[in-house]
Amino acid sequence: MVVSHSDERTLPPSQIASRAPKVIWHDVECGFYHADLPLWRELAAAETKRGRGAILDIGAGTGRVTLELLRDEHSVTALDSDRDLLLALRERASGQALETACADARTFDIGRRDFALCIAAMQTVQLFGGSPERVAFLRRARAHLRPGGLLACAIVTDLEQFDCTAGDSGPTAEAARFGQDLYVSRAIRVRARIASILIVRERRVLRGRPPTEISSERDVVELARIGASQLEREGREAGLTPLPARSVDATDDHLGSVVVMFRA
Repeated sequence: MVVSHSDERTLPPSQIASRAPKVIWHDVECGFYHADLPLWRELAAAETKRGRGAILDIGAGTGRVTLELLRDEHSVTALDSDRDLLLALRERASGQALETACADARTFDIGRRDFALCIAAMQTVQLFGGSPERVAFLRRARAHLRPGGLLACAIVTDLEQFDCTAGDSGPTAEAARFGQDLYVSRAIRVRARIASILIVRERRVLRGRPPTEISSERDVVELARIGASQLEREGREAGLTPLPARSVDATDDHLGSVVVMFRA
């Protein structure tokens, strides 16, 4: 989940093979984020160079990271709990060598222990319900890494609070055109709680010129409030060895993130 300030974009034909609404919203809200891709490409190149091994993209969605790594000719397995998102990813991979696994990241077992790199991008680890669930995920990731393999988890630690319903301006909307319809997603509220960050988005579908609203809904996401040091402690509990964290700088459109790193 990224709180963004992007303008309208158009989904290219290669990205609209699946018409499931959840696929379209995933693309609108996540698919145009590119700031972290150079880091994942760097880590993939470095870790696979250390020895033959594949890459596991955890919480892969429709393939924002996976497809980038496939272009670099890496062997990638994409894991997600949503079959529709993985179906869209397989369509977009269009013949490239790709394995997918539909499973919960806290309990998955795909029968492999040879991954050189596991990636959990875009605050995936903050979607888990609390420390026990994060430790469960970290243990499953460790079990799938080869000895000395790398796990990298992106987290967001600082979000500016606002409430558009109370008069705050908030960020501009993310928008993408799908055929004749314009899908618009805007974060209208960010609230920091003691243990979590609540993000409320307003989703609207517009059609025609001038545009007429044909549907609207609200989507609520709750991210765990964790810092790098806490996640590192949980990694140790799961049998991993923390490494110095990396970072992804903020851009004009997106917030920055901390990437917590572990060796198996």
